[in-house]
Amino acid sequence: MKVAYISTYPPRRCGIGTYTQNLIHSVSENIKNRLVDQHAMVVAMDEDQNHLEYPEEVKYIIRANHQEDYVQASRFINFSGASLCVLQHEFGIFGGDQGVFLLPLIKRLQIPLLVTFHTVLKNPSYVQKAVIKEIGMSASKVTVMSNLAVTFLRDIYGLPLDKVHLIEHGVPDFEGAYSARLKEKYGFEDRKIILTFGLLGRNKGIETVLHALASVVKKHPEVLYIILGKTHPWVLRISGEEYREYLKMLVKKYELKEHVYFYDQFVKEEELMDYLTMSDIYITPYLAEEQITSGTLSYAVGAGSCVLSTPYWHAKELLDKGRGMLFDFKNHFQLANILNNLLDHPQKIQKYRKKAFEYGKKIRWLRSGHQYLHLYRKVKKSVKAQDANRFETIDITLMPSLNLDHIMRLTDDTGILRYAKYGIPRFKGGYSLNDNARALLMSVMYYDQRKDRNLLDYMLRYLSYIDYMQNGNGTFRNHLSFNRKFRDKCGTEDAFGRAIWALGYLVRYQPTVALKLNGKEIFLRSVHQFLNLRSLRGIANTTIGISFFLREYSLREEIMQCLGRLVSRLKESYKQYSTPDWLWFENKMTYDNGIIPLALLHSYRVIEDEEVLEIAKRSLDFLIKVTFHDHYYKPIGSRRSFYPNSKVPGYNQESTEAMSMILLLYQAYRIFHDNSYLQKLFSCYLWYLGENQLNIPLYDHESGGCYQGLTYRGVNKNEGAEGTLAYLIAHLTVLKAHEEEHFQLKNYRFHEHYQAKS
Repeated sequence: MKVAYISTYPPRRCGIGTYTQNLIHSVSENIKNRLVDQHAMVVAMDEDQNHLEYPEEVKYIIRANHQEDYVQASRFINFSGASLCVLQHEFGIFGGDQGVFLLPLIKRLQIPLLVTFHTVLKNPSYVQKAVIKEIGMSASKVTVMSNLAVTFLRDIYGLPLDKVHLIEHGVPDFEGAYSARLKEKYGFEDRKIILTFGLLGRNKGIETVLHALASVVKKHPEVLYIILGKTHPWVLRISGEEYREYLKMLVKKYELKEHVYFYDQFVKEEELMDYLTMSDIYITPYLAEEQITSGTLSYAVGAGSCVLSTPYWHAKELLDKGRGMLFDFKNHFQLANILNNLLDHPQKIQKYRKKAFEYGKKIRWLRSGHQYLHLYRKVKKSVKAQDANRFETIDITLMPSLNLDHIMRLTDDTGILRYAKYGIPRFKGGYSLNDNARALLMSVMYYDQRKDRNLLDYMLRYLSYIDYMQNGNGTFRNHLSFNRKFRDKCGTEDAFGRAIWALGYLVRYQPTVALKLNGKEIFLRSVHQFLNLRSLRGIANTTIGISFFLREYSLREEIMQCLGRLVSRLKESYKQYSTPDWLWFENKMTYDNGIIPLALLHSYRVIEDEEVLEIAKRSLDFLIKVTFHDHYYKPIGSRRSFYPNSKVPGYNQESTEAMSMILLLYQAYRIFHDNSYLQKLFSCYLWYLGENQLNIPLYDHESGGCYQGLTYRGVNKNEGAEGTLAYLIAHLTVLKAHEEEHFQLKNYRFHEHYQAKS
């Protein structure tokens, strides 16, 4: 039997990776052939910018925030000869909203799946619950590490009990419950060692112990508290060493310098076992009960430590029957009393050690490996049925890698340049508000998809450009020359609307607090200009931006009123010009046509006007009717307008037109859950890759740029910001649609109503 494991893996510093490595070795110990690479292959979950040297058993690497890696990994596993796949699940190690990128992988597997849930939440969000249920339904068997987790999976997530198995967290084979000799080895003789280990973060509650020590050391000056572990990588990325520095300030405040030792390392298991074995007391002072599994707690019990803990879920279960002691969350007075009592009566420490060590013998890795091997053999016999056509609507393996090289070439300290030819930036064109607004929108979308912090610097430049171009009355200039001279006093309403769209999106998806607050400030300075808009596309773009803004600040009544009045203008225009054969907002179609019904779909999420939804649906379907021919997308050309009873113009087909159509179809799919919209969305995207009227690709694989459009002579060779940003926004939207193809977020209140009405 060959088993494929999906998990983080050493040398990546992650507790789940260490768990998986121990699990693999424990299973090997339970079979005749003990060579790991004979029965195990690892698909390692990696962070995007890690360059780690993995051991031989790691055969494939998934970059967490790259959707295409998950699809390719499923193919690799299916063709690897593995007869079983074992997934270690924790929300934080997979990409997408609550790890949703994982779903296409497990749904494509053609072998049975066994899942270990390291986190099972009592009060999950809608998305978290749906993800767990989807994974649970795909799995042949599920394992958890506590009885409470079994109950949660049954009562909250609806998994049948015969699918769920309890196998406790394994622990190493500790030789003895305590070793004073190790204190001499590490130079801690004559000290009473209190230990906490694990990756640091605010939820660890170590400050509770420091508050307690302030009084304990007065009675027991021999106490040394060791805080073993590095700061959690995600904490380090967001707030640096702020928490560790806070703890050090408490040490200074309480004059605990001689009683607290920060060992800032991710130690190997052998060294960790030494620290656990020589400690007198082990403490897990977590701040909240919502922790269903704690590997650090299991190790402490396995080592025969005298364990003190706050009453989080796993601690209440594992320390039951006298295997440890509990104290209330954040109650340092209670903790100080317990510590003093134990240190005054060493025989009590020995009593807890003995009970913990005896229980630890029952959860050694060798025993856990035997339990897993028995379950593997049962799961291997499962048959995983597959629908061969289930995953063909969007095939992301046809999509080029997401490449921002050309955007970075076009961007300087001022913003993004307008033009390029054959991938070479042209300074003479200067900059525009249109392009910098689109660039801000794209970079926020990219960050949401990939979590690449390098994009934050680019967002700052695009936002600074928008800020610089804003006039005192809230309008915006559009064009700026390369030498930073204004070329106009006030830009178009289209440019105004695109800026508002980008700002609203930034506020809604807020990569950082600073970006959000700056975007909000610029947005609010323009509010009193909203009702001065007259052009339909300016109104539509602005409406989309307002809709995003109100999803973050729903109580802004004056902005809500602006939205209602702008939407009314779109409705009135539709009623004025539409006929039974011409379901449109004007007496002609020109450019950026998809933006208008898209604005209505976005606004409906805020104002829930049924008439808005009906108009959006009719105009959307009409636009589809006139732009899809022979199963490929043919956008309305801008060389001349399209009027009722006339022929649809074939040229010039703009990249921005395909982008707006993709955005429209994505929003329609999210609302109506009609798979035909998803199929057409992908057809629109393939227009960029050559499935178009001329069979010529517009995307430039060499530069990462995209041409502006198709003319009757071929492609428009301007590879500037407009075409490239349109392509990237389209690409990112397809990735979001692919995400939801496997996980439909039916959380819109109007969905069931509309379906029933239909």
